[in-house]
Amino acid sequence: MLVVSCYLGRTKTVNFTQSVGLMHPILIQTIAALTDGSQPRPMAADLVTALLETEQGFRKTKASITYDQLVGTWQLRFITGTKRSRQQTGVVLGAGRFIPPWLVQIHLSYSQPDPISELGQVQNSVSLGPLSMTLTGPTRLWAKTNRLAFDFTHMAIQVGNKTLYQQTVRGGKEQAQAFATQTLKDQAFFSYFLVEPNSLAARGRGGGLALWTRLESD
Repeated sequence: MLVVSCYLGRTKTVNFTQSVGLMHPILIQTIAALTDGSQPRPMAADLVTALLETEQGFRKTKASITYDQLVGTWQLRFITGTKRSRQQTGVVLGAGRFIPPWLVQIHLSYSQPDPISELGQVQNSVSLGPLSMTLTGPTRLWAKTNRLAFDFTHMAIQVGNKTLYQQTVRGGKEQAQAFATQTLKDQAFFSYFLVEPNSLAARGRGGGLALWTRLESD
């Protein structure tokens, strides 16, 4: 499989095994720290800067991602908040923070039942010890903008292997069907700017940044 990797405006279509050389060094360090502990974890502020520079470089390439590059299960590792700025309109990034895996596990899983369709499925799970909540629903990749739109139409709560609650939400099946005909402005989405075999990074519709790493078992 091929991907497009970029750092500060350089772009090249390469095999997954070659792409690491084009990643921002702070991102390389971060992913190594989070996945195998082979490097020290960088400061949150340095990672935010690296993500912003990578996002800027990716935009300059005008490259497109494909849905199959997103398929798999990813663990949320780092997020930034947003806050209103009095000096300018819109939002600015708040402080970034790493997600402590010993406290909470947040997993994002993408699947694509039809490999030639831009539509797919998402599952987002949050686990605190044996207690977990899982949201599932439809997705759509808007390839020209590298935005993966999503909605959640089903929720389940479990303790261990026992399901305590499951129910459709937000209109359930009807909403899932309507999702396919909605425009992007009516949908929540992630704008992906880093797609690697072991990591993803994106900006949410609200303006915050997020970094995921692929689960080893995936």
